[in-house]
Amino acid sequence: MDTTKTQTTPTPVQPSHKLPPWYRDTAIWLGAAGVLCFSFTLPATDLAVPALGGVVVGLGRAIIAAALAGLVLAIRRDPLPPRHTWPGLLLVASGVVIGFPLFSALALQGTSVAHGAIINGLLPAATAIGGVLRAQERPPLLFWLSCLAGTLTVLLFVILQGGGHLQPGDGWMLAAVAAGAIGYTEGGRLARDLGGSRVICWALVLAAPVLVFPVGWEIIHHGLQGNPSAWLGLGYVSVFSMFLGFFAWYRGLALGGIARISQIQLLQPLLTIAWAALFLGESLTPATGLTAILVLFCVALGQRSRIQHNIRH
Repeated sequence: MDTTKTQTTPTPVQPSHKLPPWYRDTAIWLGAAGVLCFSFTLPATDLAVPALGGVVVGLGRAIIAAALAGLVLAIRRDPLPPRHTWPGLLLVASGVVIGFPLFSALALQGTSVAHGAIINGLLPAATAIGGVLRAQERPPLLFWLSCLAGTLTVLLFVILQGGGHLQPGDGWMLAAVAAGAIGYTEGGRLARDLGGSRVICWALVLAAPVLVFPVGWEIIHHGLQGNPSAWLGLGYVSVFSMFLGFFAWYRGLALGGIARISQIQLLQPLLTIAWAALFLGESLTPATGLTAILVLFCVALGQRSRIQHNIRH
């Protein structure tokens, strides 16, 4: 049976600037809740990786989240999503279910959380660029200049902090940013049709069968010798970073508009650095703080120019 016929057509999402104030406020709060969940992802990952390993933490979290997602879909008796959305869901799965968690976990084996958070500050700009390419928009020159400035600022920081060369985890973190941008871009687009919770639930369920083999192989050959902190870290990234956070994040993007709500994520690097200092005892250097502020300024400028361009046209 073609399940696409059983789908109900969602109400089209209005442009964020035309929504009533209470509707926009709801989108902002949902987006903020998602960012708050994501901001502790790197510190929680750092707690779990030394004891459990990058593969178990990076991919195992998605298996746990997929079990929760399957339960939610079964309780709600959700039909299969329309077939034309399956390629997009696979992109979401490859980006935020597999790519970002695995690459960021591997990155933290060779760099600090604060250092990784600075590189992760490129994610909002990368997501915006992905949206431009996906939607074939033509933002003004200011957008591209701000993105270039932010990128050069981050690269200069990681090279100087690494003594003139990249640190071992920098390449993995940049790969995580690219994967996250793909997942955010495609997930935000699909959330307008499927709803935020359905996007992440189906992406997790689609990815789970592939993830069982590498995680199982890692456990069989190396075992599980986690301490309480490691298990708490794994539990957090599984339930909040990989599951509940996306409920709020994708829903906020669908209600308030991808470009507008994505600006809230500009706070994430600073929150992550604060959590790393508070819970992991990492030191905050003036260079780290200055770089974070410069990156946030560059990305905010790029996001703002893109919004103005879309409104005019």
